[in-house]
Amino acid sequence: MLPRRSALGFMAAAAAAPAVAAEPALWAAEYRASKADVSLYIYRKRRGAPVAGEKPLPVLFLVHGSSLSSRSSFDLTVPGAGEYSLMNVFAGYGYDVWTMDFQGYGRSSAGTGNSDIRSGVEDLRAALPVVLHETGQEKVHMMGESSGALRAGAFAMAEPGRVDRLVLEAFTWTGKGSPTLGKRAEQVAFYRTHDRRPRTLEDIRSIFTRDRPGTSDPRVPDAIAAAELPFGDTVPTGTYLDMTANLPQVDPARVLSPVMIVRGQYDGIASEEDLLEFFRRLPNPDRQFVVLAGAAHAIGLGINRAELWHAVQAFLTMPRPQQI
Repeated sequence: MLPRRSALGFMAAAAAAPAVAAEPALWAAEYRASKADVSLYIYRKRRGAPVAGEKPLPVLFLVHGSSLSSRSSFDLTVPGAGEYSLMNVFAGYGYDVWTMDFQGYGRSSAGTGNSDIRSGVEDLRAALPVVLHETGQEKVHMMGESSGALRAGAFAMAEPGRVDRLVLEAFTWTGKGSPTLGKRAEQVAFYRTHDRRPRTLEDIRSIFTRDRPGTSDPRVPDAIAAAELPFGDTVPTGTYLDMTANLPQVDPARVLSPVMIVRGQYDGIASEEDLLEFFRRLPNPDRQFVVLAGAAHAIGLGINRAELWHAVQAFLTMPRPQQI
């Protein structure tokens, strides 16, 4: 049998081999949502294009942090270094994976303001109707990293009916005992008076060295810079200001979803004690606290990122508890 053309590449089968359904290639699409005068970029990946009448896939919505936009965070290509796209991995697991650029990041427009946590909640409010329209899914699993975890947690408080299972990765609650936030607070006057801050190659590299050098491949920040710096050398200050002067942003008593908190062994953004106190106050007994060995703050882009994939997939597929 001659090779035949597929939507995203070529597939070949030996003539003598029995007929086996080919695994659908990954399919991607881009969308836009509007928040007042701000145009928000939304990106989606799944296994195969949607087909009318098919059973909908579970939706996983990924929420980026302070210094990188969505696709650099969750769909990164690092030449010669293996798989770094969390979107690829979870699309392969069978999820309909979505993400977005918050106001002032990447392919979204800047408008006015500093893109703080509250603004991020409004961005998610604008994006989720697009997901509903395209998938028919009222509720989504949501995973946020760093300040994206704050955005995701704050959205889960504000819209409890829209969030199914919630993953808070590299999260911080009050900021007490955080060496990273203590150092960042030295610039709080700048964050109060400026809507944007510099974000250079060296700043990107520091994400991977400030906690524990060796927990990431040195090729990663260069790949990120190649993807990010075409959008400019500044990013919004809002989440940095919130994390240094306006914590807590999330009230655990108001987060009703099942929650997994994921912390890297060496993460300096929050103390373990602070996170455990947040964890103890969560009202839903369906909850997990996971520490990943050999990981720092940027878990999903570290050398041990497969630990994160495993932990998140296990949590998202946890059987529903029977009522007692």
